[in-house]
Amino acid sequence: MQITEVRVSPVEEEKLKAYVSITFDNCFVVRDIKVISGNNGLFVSMPSKKRKDGTFKDIAHPLNNETRKMIEESVLKEYNNVLKTKGTSV
Repeated sequence: MQITEVRVSPVEEEKLKAYVSITFDNCFVVRDIKVISGNNGLFVSMPSKKRKDGTFKDIAHPLNNETRKMIEESVLKEYNNVLKTKGTSV
């Protein structure tokens, strides 16, 4: 499985930095991935849905660390590329 496209839409909020869509093998897309600014730097948050009890549950997520790392690296690399193109720093 390969990530064949990463689309980043930056936003200007305090913690939320961008919405991201990624495409796998040119045939499966996952939308509403978020780039978040946390206490230890940027991290990638998978799409989630708010439950009736107020908690959030991921609706799509990697099942192993290798895939999670591949997604995080691709998303953050493209996020940084988009910022450089727009002349903005992290």
